[in-house]
Amino acid sequence: MTQEPSIISLEEIYFNYPGGRSILNGLDLEIFSGDRVGLVAPNGSGKTTLFNIIMGLLKPSSGRVTVFGKERRTEHDFKEVRRRIGLLFQESDDQLFSPTVLEDVAFGPLNLGKSREEAVAVSKKTLAFLGLDGFEHRITHKLSGGEKRLVSLATVLAMEPEVLLLDEPGNALDSAMKSKLIEALNGLPVSYILISHEFDFLSETTGKILSMEKGKVLFEDEVYVHTHRHSHKVGRQPHKHV
Repeated sequence: MTQEPSIISLEEIYFNYPGGRSILNGLDLEIFSGDRVGLVAPNGSGKTTLFNIIMGLLKPSSGRVTVFGKERRTEHDFKEVRRRIGLLFQESDDQLFSPTVLEDVAFGPLNLGKSREEAVAVSKKTLAFLGLDGFEHRITHKLSGGEKRLVSLATVLAMEPEVLLLDEPGNALDSAMKSKLIEALNGLPVSYILISHEFDFLSETTGKILSMEKGKVLFEDEVYVHTHRHSHKVGRQPHKHV
């Protein structure tokens, strides 16, 4: 049985910031329809850079970026990518800029050509899906960090993307909000790549977990993780589970 073509394909991607060290060194990655991939690696390993290259916000020094079956090189090429892939930034304040929650969430649908009525309807539906009923007229900058995180995700989901790139979506969420997020992600009919440092969170939201090292994705290091609960006298001290 022949496998369907990938929806995202990166081949031999190299990237370094001007005057800086190499970030990506011959990176390869393929994402297929239905994939829910977790990506965990130390800060500075290139995870966010990888997302920016997929979206055309950064240009690799060499390599091939193919998205939805087409090689993407120019700014014009990536306009379609940005309509079909939703990117959640690592920092919520980079994503939220309107006075109220409803204005922020409706901004994307309006930009995609929806009428005001359509944009408001999809925004309210998205907020309700994330458990944010009644947030429409809340002042964005007065929200808690966790509330901003979920509203940021709402701005992405309201655009009804086919694929999601989620950069630390669980940041600043308390246990109740994180439970809402896990339920929401598991209910989405889309493929996604999810960056997180929380293995338990990844185990509940992704099908496989990849790591990065020396500017490459480590496919052979796929890790299938499990949640665990325990208590002991030194539980507050840093420790590892092997």
